[in-house]
Amino acid sequence: MELKDKVAVVTGAASGIGRAVSNELARRGVRAVAMVDMGEAVESVAAEVNTSAGRAVAFPFRGDATDEAFRTGVFDDIGGRFGPVNVCVPAAGITRDDLAVRIDRNTGKARVYPIDKFRLVVEVNLIAPVYWALEMIGRIAEQRAAAGLKRWSATEGMQGAVVFIGSISSQGNKGQVSYASTKAGIEGAAATIMKEAVFHGVRCGVIHPGFTDTPMVRALGEDYIAQHILPFTQLGRLIRPEEIADAICFMLTNSAVSGQLWADAGWHAPA
Repeated sequence: MELKDKVAVVTGAASGIGRAVSNELARRGVRAVAMVDMGEAVESVAAEVNTSAGRAVAFPFRGDATDEAFRTGVFDDIGGRFGPVNVCVPAAGITRDDLAVRIDRNTGKARVYPIDKFRLVVEVNLIAPVYWALEMIGRIAEQRAAAGLKRWSATEGMQGAVVFIGSISSQGNKGQVSYASTKAGIEGAAATIMKEAVFHGVRCGVIHPGFTDTPMVRALGEDYIAQHILPFTQLGRLIRPEEIADAICFMLTNSAVSGQLWADAGWHAPA
């Protein structure tokens, strides 16, 4: 699927992987990219993307990615101005890292991971990305039904593509019971959506980045990165967001690529 003149939606677009993939999509000629983020920085980041591209291609939308009304409003707006959305990269995500069970040194009692934090991470990292993807797929399905089209045929060309952001933590990582659960869940959701969405001509895959140079990873602290990440990666450094963005665009454009792509830079968690 060619990216030129396509219309894209990217969540978590103000920083990290979302920002990098918005830049890369603009560079590859998309007609428009809706840059979605909760932070006010999305306005200035979209302006930077436009300056770099030399044209008005990035359009900021500030709001909560878990809000259904906001989600439909983004699709209505960008689709109304530029045509149907056919690329979706729901990259917004959070961590709330802590041990699943910890003994309080003062009381000797076990403290389990707070359920409200678990639910929040599931809402942001699993439910929201799935529904941003389904929003696009549903609209493509409606357009095809209105045109009298049923099962998609390969002769039509791909109608759309989704790339979810997984993580190497989906295989398990100490201190990330909620985050790892959501990234493993994304694998099952994507595999199921792919089996259904191809009826409408939409592909779906998951990229599993290793530790990438994003604000989320930098928040772990330089000491943690130096002691617990870099010694266990073959690359010897954090992955650049632009490297992940390039891999995402590869997944979007190459119709032979399905399932999962591991972009982990050779990192393996210590036993």
